[in-house]
Amino acid sequence: MTRPTHALTIDVEDWFQVLNLRSRIPRADWDGLPLRCDGPTRRILDLCDKHHAKATFFVLGWIAERLPDLVREITARGHEVGSHGWDHKLVPELGEEGFREETRRTRSLLEDLTGRPVESYRACTWSIGPDTPWALPTLVEEGVLYDSSIQPVRHPDYGTPDAPLGPHLLEPVAGRTLFELPPLVGRFLGRRVPLGGGGYLRLFPVAWLSRGLTRREARGEPSCLYLHPWELDPMQPRVGAKGLKSFRHYVGLARTEAKLETLLSKHRFRSLAEVGRSWLAAAGV
Repeated sequence: MTRPTHALTIDVEDWFQVLNLRSRIPRADWDGLPLRCDGPTRRILDLCDKHHAKATFFVLGWIAERLPDLVREITARGHEVGSHGWDHKLVPELGEEGFREETRRTRSLLEDLTGRPVESYRACTWSIGPDTPWALPTLVEEGVLYDSSIQPVRHPDYGTPDAPLGPHLLEPVAGRTLFELPPLVGRFLGRRVPLGGGGYLRLFPVAWLSRGLTRREARGEPSCLYLHPWELDPMQPRVGAKGLKSFRHYVGLARTEAKLETLLSKHRFRSLAEVGRSWLAAAGV
């Protein structure tokens, strides 16, 4: 049996746009802050080239508007460009009509830059959940085929703790389906433990993540890894965040790149759309 290929996904947002720093950096200040995500994004592209991996880069419309050449380079180097929304607002904050408008606006810009349809989506901070029942139907109606927005764990800021752990097919609108692939989640003492990337990649030993991916491979199913370009940028500005939010954002930044390379050397990765198409074909859908 061929070893399953996992989805490698990159949320292209900059250091000042994350939820953990929202209280320290107002949205109105963004245009006065240095963009730093282009360098780390290109280092991720180089690592993918080195290890023959492909990825989905979920790009904020706000970033694409300011760094259009970066978006074009991602496409030119053989990767998928997906939508991460416009400017990192949580989906419940947008409301149903605001979410639809943002989805259309971001998709239009990304398709203009890449010349390709945008078929994959990830919500800001995993913010599609039980309180946004209109979100997945909206995505399907707006042409999204592949999604990775549902974090199947319990977390203070997000999560759908009873969601499936593996790839599955949803039908948000009658007769129209959506492939959903959650990030890697393991189990410890009967509880779900998130492993799939972000702060968990930076905090936990890389062997834990690799073991989790290997267990999925043994079951013959793909999983999903995610990270952000700012996580490869330990020299980013520090803004005085305190407590748990500071820990979540800054822990392990200096180790991210080496951990990513270890995982790329041990496992096979492709884009979310490629993984979705392969899984659907194998399932006879």
